[in-house]
Amino acid sequence: MGRNARIPRVADRGRIVAHRGASQAAPENTLAAIDMAARMGCTWVEFDLTLFGDGTPVLHHDDRLGRVATSASLGEAALADLTAADLGQIDAGSWRAPEFTGERIPLLEEALDLVEAHGLHANLELKPHGLSRETAAAALEALARRPWAQSRVLVSSFDLDALTAFREGAPDQPMAVLFKKPGPGWVAEAERLRAGALHLNFRNLTASLLHEAARHGIDVRVYTINDPVLMQPFWAEGLTGVITDHPPLFMAAGAIPEEIPA
Repeated sequence: MGRNARIPRVADRGRIVAHRGASQAAPENTLAAIDMAARMGCTWVEFDLTLFGDGTPVLHHDDRLGRVATSASLGEAALADLTAADLGQIDAGSWRAPEFTGERIPLLEEALDLVEAHGLHANLELKPHGLSRETAAAALEALARRPWAQSRVLVSSFDLDALTAFREGAPDQPMAVLFKKPGPGWVAEAERLRAGALHLNFRNLTASLLHEAARHGIDVRVYTINDPVLMQPFWAEGLTGVITDHPPLFMAAGAIPEEIPA
C-alpha cells in the first residue's frame, strides 16, 4: 500500500486519543467520559462497541457485567443475555466515584450524538465477542445515518472478521487494524482491508516497525500509554499518536511534538 494508494483517511490524524473517553477521570465507555474528554480539550475519543443479546448496540468493553457495570438484579450477567430493557437496571459509574453513581451504559446512538455535539473525532473499536458480522452491521447502520462520520470516525478491531464485514459495507470508511504485537503478516492484512492505520500495544512499539509502516503509508498509534516519557524516542521515528487514559499528561507542553512526521 504505497503512499499514493487511495486509503480512506480521517480529517484529523489524531495525536492524542482519549481511551474509552477520559477514563482516568470518569467511568470508561460512558457519556460522562466522552464529555470529560471534550472538556479537557481532546479532539479524539476512543470507545468500544458491543451488542446486547437482542442486538442493541452499546458502549462496553467486556462480554459481561461485573467489572465496571453493576446491577443488583442482574449480577454478572453475560451481555448475550441482556436486552435494551435491562439498561435502566445497570449502574456503570459508581465503581469510579460516588458522583458518577447512576451513570448508564450508553447506546451507540447516544455516544455518536455526543461526539457530533462536541465536534470530536472518534475511534470506534468493534468488540464482537463472537458476533463479528452482527457487530459490524450495527456500526454500519449507525454510521450510515451520519454524513460527518466518514471523515471523523475511525473503525478498528482486533477481530479481522468484523473488520472484513465492515469493509464490505463501507468501502470508504477510515479503518485501523489492531494487534497487541503485529506479526509478519500485519501489512498484508492492512492492505487487504485498505486500513490506513495500525494500533498496537505500546510495549511492542519499535523504530523498525514505525519505519515499515511509513514505507506503506500507514499511521501508527499505541495503546494504552500513560507515560509521555516512554514515547519520546518514537515521535521522531514516525509515531502518529497515542491512545491514553490520561490525555492531560500528553497535552502538557513538550510532551509531544507539534507536527506529525511526514
